[in-house]
Amino acid sequence: MNSIVLAQDPTLADFGRDPWWLVLGKIVFAFAFGLLATLLGVWFERRVVGYMQVRPGPNQVGPFGLLQTLADGLKMAFKEDILPKAADKVVYFFAPTISVICAVTALSVIPFGPMVSIFGHHTPLQVTDVPVAVLLLLACSSMGVYGVVLGGWASGSTYPLLGGLRSSAQMISYEVAMGLSIVAVFMTAGTMSTSGIVAAQGDGTELTIFGQTVPAPGWYAILLLPSFIIFFIATVGETNRAPFDLPEAESELVAGFMTEYSSLKFALFMLSEYVAMVTMSAVTTTLFLGGWRAPWPITIWEGANSGWWPMLWFFGKVIALVFVFVWLRGTLPRLRYDQFMRLGWKVLLPINLVWILVLSGLRSIEDWDTRGKMIAVGIPAGILLIATLFWPSRRPKPKPTTQEQVDNRPHGSFPLPPMDLQVPPSPRITRVVAEREPANIVAGSDSREV
Repeated sequence: MNSIVLAQDPTLADFGRDPWWLVLGKIVFAFAFGLLATLLGVWFERRVVGYMQVRPGPNQVGPFGLLQTLADGLKMAFKEDILPKAADKVVYFFAPTISVICAVTALSVIPFGPMVSIFGHHTPLQVTDVPVAVLLLLACSSMGVYGVVLGGWASGSTYPLLGGLRSSAQMISYEVAMGLSIVAVFMTAGTMSTSGIVAAQGDGTELTIFGQTVPAPGWYAILLLPSFIIFFIATVGETNRAPFDLPEAESELVAGFMTEYSSLKFALFMLSEYVAMVTMSAVTTTLFLGGWRAPWPITIWEGANSGWWPMLWFFGKVIALVFVFVWLRGTLPRLRYDQFMRLGWKVLLPINLVWILVLSGLRSIEDWDTRGKMIAVGIPAGILLIATLFWPSRRPKPKPTTQEQVDNRPHGSFPLPPMDLQVPPSPRITRVVAEREPANIVAGSDSREV
């Protein structure tokens, strides 16, 4: 491949002109990226969690343990494939593939870089793009949950069914918050095309701070900070990652929707989880972190956003978000089901509705679409949202003592023995001790004091 420096942002008109072999190469690249990111993602998570727990993690198979995930995949491939007697065989077989296909399909509209030259053809580093590309991402995210729900239902067992029902409830609860967060991006960028959203986050304006003129930040993670926070929380809930891994919940449901799966089907469910985590990290990068655009101060270099270098910045952002996923898993305990539902319906959804209403009203003001004014509103609103999420709740009342519980028992309840009642001494033990040490026995003393 030959590369030349191009500073052109891809547009919708640049798609659909590539030869068939180039389109096929892009598809293979996106698919390989999803699979390779999964292999490295599992290793990355185990290493990071091992470091957090002061242990080495995988370090024996291959250099730095890099081949441990491959060895685990081969081990699962040779395990016995058990089919439950009460399972719906067709749905049970296809459920894992639904989750994997939906997670990989979403990568087709993710821009990995700008316009480049590949064997003399100027083409964007993206499989394809459509005017409603973000709706395709939402559809893939929603359809991926069907694999979990159908897998839990088709297993013909109680625990998988409960895990599947939990997953459907999570999808309904957090899909609304995620959609409202993307609405703010639509309103600001003026397009639902992923390449157009990345282009809208370019540094094209300047901001005056304390008399100094500096480039205005264009990332929507800064301009739309509340939407970014809510979107990422909803992303963690959508991908069933800790602390929102209630469909699995080993302490409650054995393994949740995957309880009756084994061998390659179990491996496909694991693959779908990690591909979804990488895909949603790429989606978050595209919508809120400038996509393939270099962060400051790398932008001081004029060629930072040209040629093949933007792929490096894109992968770096994705890895940083995957680290946050792993960080949450190694830090936060699993939420209770009622806490999880309360967070989605009573906290994230009302705050998101109010933020969309405020943003709509402010954008209706003349000359409001300047980044300086959006920063002046978005950052304080994001800080207020973080304070609301982490504000300590009301201090619980101290637990009453045993004596207070006895005194407060309802009148007429079953009588309780006195709290200072002692266990009577055992006659046999008292007799044996008296025979051995008669001088130490005091008449009427407790055998436990002897």
